[in-house]
Amino acid sequence: MKLLQPISGTLAMNIQDTIEQALASAGLDTKAGPMQGVTETIRQALASAGLGMATAPQAVSRTTAAADEARTFDVEARDLGAAPAAPASAKARGQFLARSHTGPAGSRNFKLYLPPQAVKTGAAPLPLVVMLHGCTQSPDDFAAGTRMNRLADEHGLLVVYPEQPAGANPSRCWNWFRTQDQARAGGEPEIIAGIVRAVQSEHAVANGRVYVAGLSAGAAMALVLGETHPELFSAVGVHSGLPFMAASDIPSALAAMKGRAAAGPAARPASTPKATGQARQAVPTIVFHGDRDHTVQHRNGEHIVQQTVALHAAQAPLSVRTEPGVSPGGRRYQRTLHTDTAGKPMVEAWTLHGAGHTWAGGDASGSHTDPTGPDASAAMLAFFMAHTGAS
Repeated sequence: MKLLQPISGTLAMNIQDTIEQALASAGLDTKAGPMQGVTETIRQALASAGLGMATAPQAVSRTTAAADEARTFDVEARDLGAAPAAPASAKARGQFLARSHTGPAGSRNFKLYLPPQAVKTGAAPLPLVVMLHGCTQSPDDFAAGTRMNRLADEHGLLVVYPEQPAGANPSRCWNWFRTQDQARAGGEPEIIAGIVRAVQSEHAVANGRVYVAGLSAGAAMALVLGETHPELFSAVGVHSGLPFMAASDIPSALAAMKGRAAAGPAARPASTPKATGQARQAVPTIVFHGDRDHTVQHRNGEHIVQQTVALHAAQAPLSVRTEPGVSPGGRRYQRTLHTDTAGKPMVEAWTLHGAGHTWAGGDASGSHTDPTGPDASAAMLAFFMAHTGAS
């Protein structure tokens, strides 16, 4: 294929990547089957239009503190609310175990990380964090990219990574957009909740300290879990995700990803009770989203914040403050905190200026990461540790 000037090639690559990522996030496999022909048609059309594919990836946009007078604020592991765990001996190692769970709604494999503190005899109960990978990812890939196991070693956490198989979705996306997978019983939320309860039955998990976070489709499913199992999860972390009930099928999912409001039940106000007749419960939520995300538009992150703030504000008044900052890697961002009367953040929103559809502060050894920062994993843990549920 003919290579043209870099600007045109980069534009072509962005166009194709955006389309392929959108199809993949909707559960459509672009590598095989009928959708393969669609992507090949896209390539041919771009070539006919004189837009060749660039060989080099688009450079990450970076700014420095000199670009503005914003105060630098980067969340590091040492800033977590919980005191650091006692250092383990040089020979102590965590365990990354392969497990599976079968329940009434179905089966899933998962990986469970046990830090050194959990391996020793008579270990004290530890918090549990559920990490839901994005499309095309695996538990090992997601663990490497988020570096959550490293933080588990430092602070004493159990981490579980449910795995979405290709048999459930060709691109291994969690099916956040399907009606049956947005309900408490009978779908993927029930399976994931079953995994959590299985881990609780086998290991010492601290009461009221179970949290869930995810990226992209995994982030959307994390929100679903907070809505359908609020008694189980004390806080939710959302990175580049979509609002609860933003879609009910593939067409509405594609529209939602592009920031267009969906029709039908997805357009229901945040304060409306669920179909079961039970009032929606407000679960503390932290949201990360890049404002140059062309796979899941930033508007989705804004909608998540609006809905979650509305739920919390209906229960008690909130105060809001905004802090601009720059990560050590040069990423400018805006951090907004919605706090209760005691000053505890109930909703925390990070807008990452110039960032795309990637995990902020992630390790380059994993896919869909942006090492520029800020450290989303550490920030989510800091937020999580401030919240304890009643379970």
